[in-house]
Amino acid sequence: MDRVRDIAAARTAWEKAKQLIADEALRMVVLDEINVALRYDYLEIGEVVEFLKNSKPPMTHVVLTGRNAKQELIDAADLVTETTLVKHPFRSDIKAQPGVEF
Repeated sequence: MDRVRDIAAARTAWEKAKQLIADEALRMVVLDEINVALRYDYLEIGEVVEFLKNSKPPMTHVVLTGRNAKQELIDAADLVTETTLVKHPFRSDIKAQPGVEF
């Protein structure tokens, strides 16, 4: 595991995400698995929550996915859901695929 590389990648993705979220022409932005980056402190939770509270256009929907959301994010969210795994292709030896899992 290369933590420095992972932090740099998360920062680059977050900077792009902020641009997309701020674009009022977009009505929804999905940040898939951002909770992983937050859980491992690749991004600062305070920065993410502050941006979403203060810089997100009012009618832009931002979906943040991933397990183990930090409490600060849950507290700031309008909607929080949990899903339960029923079946996953990985269990059938189907490996992660470009454009699907990464």
